[in-house]
Amino acid sequence: MRAMRKFLASARFPASAGFLSATFLGACAAATFFAGGSARADQPVEWETTFQAPATDMMRQIEWFGNYTMWFIVPITVLVLLLLAFCIVKFRASANPVPSKTSHNTLIEVIWTVGPVVVLLCLAIPSFQLLTAQYTPPEEAKLTVKATGNQWNWDYEYQTANTLSFNSAILQDGDRKAAGKEDRKVYPRLLAVDNELVVPVNTMTRVLVTAADVIHSFAVPSFGIKMDAIPGRTNETWFKAEKEGIYYGQCSQLCGKDHAFMPIAVRVVSEAQFNSWLAAAKTDLPGANKALMAEIDGQNKVAVAGN
Repeated sequence: MRAMRKFLASARFPASAGFLSATFLGACAAATFFAGGSARADQPVEWETTFQAPATDMMRQIEWFGNYTMWFIVPITVLVLLLLAFCIVKFRASANPVPSKTSHNTLIEVIWTVGPVVVLLCLAIPSFQLLTAQYTPPEEAKLTVKATGNQWNWDYEYQTANTLSFNSAILQDGDRKAAGKEDRKVYPRLLAVDNELVVPVNTMTRVLVTAADVIHSFAVPSFGIKMDAIPGRTNETWFKAEKEGIYYGQCSQLCGKDHAFMPIAVRVVSEAQFNSWLAAAKTDLPGANKALMAEIDGQNKVAVAGN
Protein backbone atom coordinates (compact mmCIF):
# COMPACT_ATOMS: atom_id res chain seq x y z
CA MET A 1 0.00 0.00 0.00
CA ARG A 2 2.75 2.47 0.97
CA ALA A 3 4.68 1.82 -2.26
CA MET A 4 1.52 2.13 -4.36
CA ARG A 5 0.52 5.39 -2.67
CA LYS A 6 4.03 6.76 -3.27
CA PHE A 7 3.83 5.83 -6.96
CA LEU A 8 0.41 7.41 -7.38
CA ALA A 9 1.47 10.53 -5.51
CA SER A 10 4.24 11.11 -8.02
CA ALA A 11 2.37 10.04 -11.16
CA ARG A 12 -1.22 11.24 -10.80
CA PHE A 13 -2.78 14.27 -12.40
CA PRO A 14 -5.52 16.41 -10.79
CA ALA A 15 -9.21 15.84 -11.71
CA SER A 16 -9.96 12.53 -13.41
CA ALA A 17 -6.64 10.87 -12.56
CA GLY A 18 -7.15 11.86 -8.93
CA PHE A 19 -10.50 10.11 -9.00
CA LEU A 20 -9.01 6.99 -10.57
CA SER A 21 -6.14 6.90 -8.08
CA ALA A 22 -8.57 7.27 -5.19
CA THR A 23 -10.57 4.34 -6.59
CA PHE A 24 -7.37 2.33 -6.99
CA LEU A 25 -6.35 3.07 -3.40
CA GLY A 26 -9.77 1.94 -2.24
CA ALA A 27 -9.25 -1.38 -4.01
CA CYS A 28 -5.83 -1.72 -2.39
CA ALA A 29 -7.32 -1.00 1.02
CA ALA A 30 -9.94 -3.67 0.44
CA ALA A 31 -7.22 -6.13 -0.52
CA THR A 32 -5.45 -5.53 2.78
CA PHE A 33 -8.63 -5.75 4.84
CA PHE A 34 -7.50 -8.86 6.69
CA ALA A 35 -4.01 -7.60 7.35
CA GLY A 36 -5.07 -6.19 10.71
CA GLY A 37 -6.13 -2.88 12.22
CA SER A 38 -2.78 -1.13 12.19
CA ALA A 39 -2.19 -1.96 8.53
CA ARG A 40 -5.42 -0.23 7.59
CA ALA A 41 -4.55 3.04 9.30
CA ASP A 42 -3.24 5.91 7.26
CA GLN A 43 -0.46 8.39 7.74
CA PRO A 44 1.56 10.86 5.64
CA VAL A 45 3.87 9.37 3.03
CA GLU A 46 6.81 10.86 1.16
CA TRP A 47 5.92 13.07 -1.81
CA GLU A 48 2.22 12.75 -1.16
CA THR A 49 0.19 15.28 -3.17
CA THR A 50 -3.37 14.24 -2.36
CA PHE A 51 -5.47 13.60 0.73
CA GLN A 52 -4.80 10.67 3.02
CA ALA A 53 -7.13 7.71 2.54
CA PRO A 54 -10.51 8.59 4.09
CA ALA A 55 -11.69 6.75 7.19
CA THR A 56 -15.01 8.59 7.54
CA ASP A 57 -17.91 9.45 5.27
CA MET A 58 -17.21 13.15 5.84
CA MET A 59 -13.66 12.81 4.55
CA ARG A 60 -14.96 11.00 1.45
CA GLN A 61 -17.25 13.97 0.79
CA ILE A 62 -14.32 16.37 1.21
CA GLU A 63 -12.22 14.27 -1.16
CA TRP A 64 -15.06 14.22 -3.69
CA PHE A 65 -15.39 18.00 -3.51
CA GLY A 66 -11.65 18.42 -4.01
CA ASN A 67 -11.78 16.29 -7.16
CA TYR A 68 -14.96 18.06 -8.30
CA THR A 69 -13.34 21.50 -8.13
CA MET A 70 -10.50 20.26 -10.34
CA TRP A 71 -12.96 19.86 -13.22
CA PHE A 72 -13.30 23.66 -13.13
CA ILE A 73 -9.79 24.68 -12.10
CA VAL A 74 -7.93 22.70 -14.78
CA PRO A 75 -10.00 23.83 -17.82
CA ILE A 76 -9.97 27.47 -16.65
CA THR A 77 -6.20 27.39 -16.17
CA VAL A 78 -5.65 25.82 -19.58
CA LEU A 79 -8.02 28.30 -21.22
CA VAL A 80 -6.23 31.29 -19.70
CA LEU A 81 -2.84 29.94 -20.77
CA LEU A 82 -4.10 29.40 -24.33
CA LEU A 83 -5.56 32.91 -24.45
CA LEU A 84 -2.29 34.37 -23.23
CA ALA A 85 -0.33 32.40 -25.83
CA PHE A 86 -2.78 33.46 -28.56
CA CYS A 87 -2.49 37.13 -27.60
CA ILE A 88 1.31 36.96 -27.41
CA VAL A 89 1.60 35.41 -30.87
CA LYS A 90 -1.19 37.20 -32.74
CA PHE A 91 -0.77 40.68 -31.28
CA ARG A 92 3.00 40.91 -31.02
CA ALA A 93 4.45 44.15 -32.35
CA SER A 94 6.04 42.60 -35.45
CA ALA A 95 2.79 40.94 -36.60
CA ASN A 96 0.46 43.73 -35.50
CA PRO A 97 2.21 47.06 -35.99
CA VAL A 98 -1.09 49.03 -35.82
CA PRO A 99 -2.96 47.88 -32.69
CA SER A 100 -6.74 47.97 -32.51
CA LYS A 101 -8.29 50.75 -30.45
CA THR A 102 -11.48 48.80 -29.71
CA SER A 103 -12.44 49.38 -26.05
CA HIS A 104 -15.73 47.48 -25.77
CA ASN A 105 -17.17 44.21 -27.02
CA THR A 106 -20.63 43.38 -25.69
CA LEU A 107 -20.45 39.63 -26.39
CA ILE A 108 -17.06 39.21 -24.68
CA GLU A 109 -18.17 41.26 -21.67
CA VAL A 110 -21.33 39.17 -21.29
CA ILE A 111 -19.32 35.94 -21.52
CA TRP A 112 -16.70 36.92 -18.96
CA THR A 113 -19.43 38.13 -16.58
CA VAL A 114 -21.91 35.26 -16.91
CA GLY A 115 -19.25 32.53 -17.14
CA PRO A 116 -17.63 33.17 -13.74
CA VAL A 117 -21.05 33.56 -12.11
CA VAL A 118 -22.09 30.11 -13.38
CA VAL A 119 -18.79 28.59 -12.23
CA LEU A 120 -19.13 30.16 -8.77
CA LEU A 121 -22.68 28.81 -8.44
CA CYS A 122 -21.49 25.33 -9.41
CA LEU A 123 -18.83 25.55 -6.68
CA ALA A 124 -20.87 27.35 -4.04
CA ILE A 125 -23.86 25.01 -3.89
CA PRO A 126 -21.96 21.79 -3.05
CA SER A 127 -19.55 23.82 -0.90
CA PHE A 128 -22.37 25.12 1.30
CA GLN A 129 -23.89 21.65 1.47
CA LEU A 130 -20.56 20.21 2.61
CA LEU A 131 -20.04 22.98 5.17
CA THR A 132 -23.52 22.37 6.58
CA ALA A 133 -22.86 18.63 6.81
CA GLN A 134 -19.61 19.22 8.71
CA TYR A 135 -21.49 21.05 11.45
CA THR A 136 -24.59 18.82 11.47
CA PRO A 137 -23.96 15.35 12.93
CA PRO A 138 -26.38 12.81 11.40
CA GLU A 139 -27.00 11.20 14.80
CA GLU A 140 -26.49 11.71 18.51
CA ALA A 141 -22.97 11.15 19.80
CA LYS A 142 -22.42 7.94 21.76
CA LEU A 143 -19.02 9.02 23.06
CA THR A 144 -17.82 12.47 24.10
CA VAL A 145 -14.15 13.32 24.56
CA LYS A 146 -12.70 16.67 25.60
CA ALA A 147 -9.38 17.54 23.95
CA THR A 148 -7.37 20.34 25.56
CA GLY A 149 -4.34 21.68 23.74
CA ASN A 150 -1.23 22.59 25.74
CA GLN A 151 2.20 23.79 24.74
CA TRP A 152 2.92 21.17 23.34
CA ASN A 153 0.75 18.15 24.04
CA TRP A 154 -2.88 17.17 24.45
CA ASP A 155 -5.04 16.35 27.47
CA TYR A 156 -7.93 13.97 26.80
CA GLU A 157 -10.94 13.56 29.07
CA TYR A 158 -13.55 10.86 28.43
CA GLN A 159 -16.91 12.09 29.63
CA THR A 160 -18.25 8.72 30.75
CA ALA A 161 -19.77 7.48 33.99
CA ASN A 162 -16.34 7.41 35.61
CA THR A 163 -14.26 10.13 34.00
CA LEU A 164 -10.94 9.10 32.49
CA SER A 165 -8.27 11.75 31.88
CA PHE A 166 -4.72 11.45 30.59
CA ASN A 167 -2.05 13.35 28.71
CA SER A 168 -0.84 12.49 25.21
CA ALA A 169 2.60 13.73 24.12
CA ILE A 170 5.06 12.94 21.36
CA LEU A 171 6.91 9.65 21.88
CA GLN A 172 10.62 10.14 22.41
CA ASP A 173 12.91 7.73 20.56
CA GLY A 174 14.43 6.56 23.84
CA ASP A 175 11.00 5.51 25.13
CA ARG A 176 9.99 3.40 22.14
CA LYS A 177 11.27 0.08 23.46
CA ALA A 178 9.59 0.43 26.84
CA ALA A 179 6.32 1.40 25.15
CA GLY A 180 6.53 -1.48 22.66
CA LYS A 181 6.39 0.93 19.74
CA GLU A 182 9.63 0.25 17.90
CA ASP A 183 7.96 -0.43 14.54
CA ARG A 184 8.27 2.94 12.79
CA LYS A 185 5.91 1.87 10.01
CA VAL A 186 3.09 1.68 12.54
CA TYR A 187 4.43 4.31 14.96
CA PRO A 188 6.22 6.85 12.73
CA ARG A 189 8.79 9.29 14.03
CA LEU A 190 7.36 12.66 15.13
CA LEU A 191 3.79 11.31 14.92
CA ALA A 192 3.75 8.49 17.48
CA VAL A 193 2.58 9.39 20.99
CA ASP A 194 2.86 7.79 24.39
CA ASN A 195 -0.93 7.50 24.91
CA GLU A 196 -3.29 7.37 21.94
CA LEU A 197 -6.86 8.58 21.99
CA VAL A 198 -8.80 5.29 21.82
CA VAL A 199 -12.29 5.22 20.28
CA PRO A 200 -14.62 2.44 19.09
CA VAL A 201 -15.18 1.87 15.38
CA ASN A 202 -18.50 2.93 13.78
CA THR A 203 -19.34 5.07 16.78
CA MET A 204 -20.40 8.71 16.58
CA THR A 205 -17.75 10.52 18.61
CA ARG A 206 -18.06 14.14 19.73
CA VAL A 207 -14.82 16.01 20.43
CA LEU A 208 -14.97 19.14 22.59
CA VAL A 209 -11.90 21.17 21.71
CA THR A 210 -10.30 23.89 23.84
CA ALA A 211 -6.85 25.11 24.90
CA ALA A 212 -5.09 25.93 28.14
CA ASP A 213 -2.61 28.55 26.92
CA VAL A 214 -2.51 29.65 23.26
CA ILE A 215 -4.52 28.80 20.15
CA HIS A 216 -4.00 25.24 18.91
CA SER A 217 -5.92 23.19 16.35
CA PHE A 218 -7.16 19.59 16.54
CA ALA A 219 -6.79 18.08 13.07
CA VAL A 220 -6.91 14.48 11.82
CA PRO A 221 -6.80 14.39 7.98
CA SER A 222 -8.24 10.88 7.51
CA PHE A 223 -11.30 11.88 9.55
CA GLY A 224 -11.82 15.16 7.74
CA ILE A 225 -11.79 17.20 10.95
CA LYS A 226 -9.92 20.37 11.87
CA MET A 227 -11.11 22.48 14.79
CA ASP A 228 -9.33 25.38 16.48
CA ALA A 229 -8.62 25.04 20.21
CA ILE A 230 -9.06 28.49 21.74
CA PRO A 231 -8.39 29.34 25.41
CA GLY A 232 -11.60 30.13 27.28
CA ARG A 233 -13.80 28.72 24.53
CA THR A 234 -15.05 25.22 23.75
CA ASN A 235 -15.55 24.29 20.10
CA GLU A 236 -17.13 21.06 18.92
CA THR A 237 -16.38 18.64 16.11
CA TRP A 238 -17.30 15.02 15.45
CA PHE A 239 -16.32 11.93 13.51
CA LYS A 240 -17.42 8.36 12.94
CA ALA A 241 -14.44 6.22 12.03
CA GLU A 242 -15.33 3.28 9.78
CA LYS A 243 -11.99 1.43 9.84
CA GLU A 244 -9.92 0.15 12.71
CA GLY A 245 -6.31 1.25 13.00
CA ILE A 246 -4.19 4.22 14.10
CA TYR A 247 -4.75 7.58 12.46
CA TYR A 248 -2.42 10.53 12.85
CA GLY A 249 -2.83 14.27 12.84
CA GLN A 250 -1.05 17.31 14.20
CA CYS A 251 -1.77 20.69 15.71
CA SER A 252 -2.30 22.91 12.67
CA GLN A 253 -1.95 26.33 14.31
CA LEU A 254 1.40 28.00 14.91
CA CYS A 255 1.50 27.66 18.69
CA GLY A 256 5.13 28.17 19.66
CA LYS A 257 8.59 26.71 19.30
CA ASP A 258 7.48 23.05 19.56
CA HIS A 259 4.48 23.39 17.28
CA ALA A 260 5.98 20.77 14.96
CA PHE A 261 6.17 18.27 17.80
CA MET A 262 2.52 18.18 18.88
CA PRO A 263 1.04 15.12 17.15
CA ILE A 264 -2.40 13.59 17.49
CA ALA A 265 -2.86 9.81 17.38
CA VAL A 266 -6.28 8.16 17.39
CA ARG A 267 -6.51 4.39 17.76
CA VAL A 268 -9.79 3.00 16.43
CA VAL A 269 -10.70 -0.43 17.83
CA SER A 270 -13.70 -2.71 18.06
CA GLU A 271 -16.39 -1.86 20.59
CA ALA A 272 -15.48 -4.88 22.75
CA GLN A 273 -11.81 -3.88 22.76
CA PHE A 274 -12.72 -0.31 23.63
CA ASN A 275 -14.91 -1.34 26.57
CA SER A 276 -12.17 -3.57 27.95
CA TRP A 277 -9.55 -0.86 27.50
CA LEU A 278 -11.73 1.82 29.10
CA ALA A 279 -12.45 -0.32 32.16
CA ALA A 280 -8.76 -1.13 32.66
CA ALA A 281 -7.46 2.37 31.81
CA LYS A 282 -9.33 3.98 34.70
CA THR A 283 -6.98 2.21 37.13
CA ASP A 284 -3.92 1.40 35.02
CA LEU A 285 -3.54 3.34 31.76
CA PRO A 286 -0.08 2.00 30.73
CA GLY A 287 -1.18 -1.57 31.43
CA ALA A 288 -4.42 -1.07 29.50
CA ASN A 289 -2.53 0.32 26.51
CA LYS A 290 -0.08 -2.59 26.45
CA ALA A 291 -2.89 -5.13 26.77
CA LEU A 292 -4.76 -3.51 23.89
CA MET A 293 -1.63 -3.43 21.71
CA ALA A 294 -0.90 -7.07 22.49
CA GLU A 295 -4.43 -8.10 21.55
CA ILE A 296 -4.30 -6.17 18.26
CA ASP A 297 -0.84 -7.53 17.39
CA GLY A 298 -2.10 -11.05 18.08
CA GLN A 299 -5.08 -10.55 15.78
CA ASN A 300 -2.81 -9.17 13.06
CA LYS A 301 -0.51 -12.19 13.24
CA VAL A 302 -3.46 -14.58 13.04
CA ALA A 303 -4.92 -12.63 10.10
CA VAL A 304 -1.60 -12.65 8.23
CA ALA A 305 -1.07 -16.37 8.91
CA GLY A 306 -4.57 -17.11 7.57
CA ASN A 307 -3.81 -15.33 4.31
